[in-house]
Amino acid sequence: MSSSSEDTRSEARVASELHPVVEHLPEKLVVVATKNAGKLAEIRAALPFPHWRFVSSSELHDWPEPEETGATFEENARIKAIEARERFALAALADDSGLEVDALDGEPGVRSSRYAGECATDAENNARLLLALKDVPNAERTARFRCVMLFIDEDGSELVATGTCEGKIAHEPRGDRGFGYDPLFEPDATPGRRMAELHTAEKNTISHRGAALRNLRELIERP
Repeated sequence: MSSSSEDTRSEARVASELHPVVEHLPEKLVVVATKNAGKLAEIRAALPFPHWRFVSSSELHDWPEPEETGATFEENARIKAIEARERFALAALADDSGLEVDALDGEPGVRSSRYAGECATDAENNARLLLALKDVPNAERTARFRCVMLFIDEDGSELVATGTCEGKIAHEPRGDRGFGYDPLFEPDATPGRRMAELHTAEKNTISHRGAALRNLRELIERP
């Protein structure tokens, strides 16, 4: 065996050890700027392109998510997508989403994940929301989930898609599926059932993220 062949095989082995996912790359690898396993699963289910593979940023490297300093969902999604694309030199997908409650003038909005504090848990955010709405009657507990999905391809081209899901805020949490405010949110499309009670396929059909992903898929597939 020649020395050059040995060197080549050695380099491939080192690359595989550094980034295990690169050993059997598909045609297109897309890094999703999230550490949320539930969100990644929804994206994979909604964008089943046969030659695309979606991996989270944490699968590629210990990636500290950038600070979400934007004033809108789109600005925050763009911050995350640009950071992921520049760090990994791959196509990148990021989203920002949140809950808008009419009785609270659109809060928690872009601060949905930090409503009860910078390091708040889902349970803490839900508890604060219930407290803020404790005197609000059923008819005025209308709300919506909003999502902005932003995709940046390897060449830097950008696609932006949005989606919403209308519903209301219940008086107590229920369900063990989903994450965030799902246990409190009752979609208009599924009366009497919380988002956290829906199976993944059913949730993707009606959810804000599912709607944004379907819109994004149409943009990607457009000639």
